[in-house]
Amino acid sequence: MKYTKLPGTDIDVSKICLGTMTWGKQNTEADGHEQMDYALNQGINFFDTAELYAIPIEKETQGETEKIIGTWFKKTGNRDKIILASKIAGPASQNRHFIREEGFTKKAFDNAIHGSLKRLQTDYIDLYQLHWPDRKANFFGRRGYTHTQENARWEDNIHEILHVLQNYIKEGKIRHIGLSNDVPWSTMRYVEEAKYNKLPKISTVQNPYNLLNRTYEIGMAEVSIRENVGLLPYSPLAFGRLTNKSIEKKGIEKARLTLFPFMARYNSENSLKATKMYYDLAKENGMSLATMALSFINTQPFVASNIIGATTMEQLKENISSIHIELNEEILQKINEIHELIPNPAP
Repeated sequence: MKYTKLPGTDIDVSKICLGTMTWGKQNTEADGHEQMDYALNQGINFFDTAELYAIPIEKETQGETEKIIGTWFKKTGNRDKIILASKIAGPASQNRHFIREEGFTKKAFDNAIHGSLKRLQTDYIDLYQLHWPDRKANFFGRRGYTHTQENARWEDNIHEILHVLQNYIKEGKIRHIGLSNDVPWSTMRYVEEAKYNKLPKISTVQNPYNLLNRTYEIGMAEVSIRENVGLLPYSPLAFGRLTNKSIEKKGIEKARLTLFPFMARYNSENSLKATKMYYDLAKENGMSLATMALSFINTQPFVASNIIGATTMEQLKENISSIHIELNEEILQKINEIHELIPNPAP
């Protein structure tokens, strides 16, 4: 395994992070425990979860993923071996969940943090992230920002959010903070607010990033590099689209893109065209599409740790093994040529 510093901290994290969002829905508690055992044995020390999980969102399964991690901590005593990341859900109007209606109020943080700590059976969370902005700034399937009347009424609460989180850091319940599904404007607002008011600085942003969606490179990559705010890319395999089985039609009846059509952007005509071109490139160079797609992300200078997820142990092993593959300049050039032909078909 390779390791890097969690940006702005002295914490070493594995370059591969274990994602957990299927546990409690597609995966059982036993599955989750097996994945954590294997990941830790392979040198992965970084796990990511959220109070919102499992995904797809259902009232009956929200919080189940954190509970599965908590029972593993209790069973194994491995809490001190893991850098643990979790998230507070943004307002329900943004993410259609069943947890609470409001956005990032002090009451919401109190409820979310204490709820996560209880389910996770731990006293602290190493990286605590805001799952969505509490204004309508970012949506799956859209490339741009639309200034609505609702957005115009939104009052900047970033100073207040950082102040609340600072108190939790002082109490030792969280150590560091990050964003998720966020955009350049508010990322810089958090950075500047922390800089000029002696408030906690964000360490990371967790956004989608894969061969079919490289929109992070447009505005956020420079922010990441210049402000030392690392990307934690999720959906690095585009919800399973960037795998051999999606092209070869093997076992796709159980694939997430088949079971859960809300990720339809990965099924667009251009997404399918681009995926076939990436598949052919990987095959020409003797590797699976998943391995090539993950290896591309692992080498990006603004990536802190690559969040992989799997529903089977076979997938997990393949995904983790990508850390050992280095793409040469010729392959990288051909990847970029495909990207120029069909840029960001699945934002």
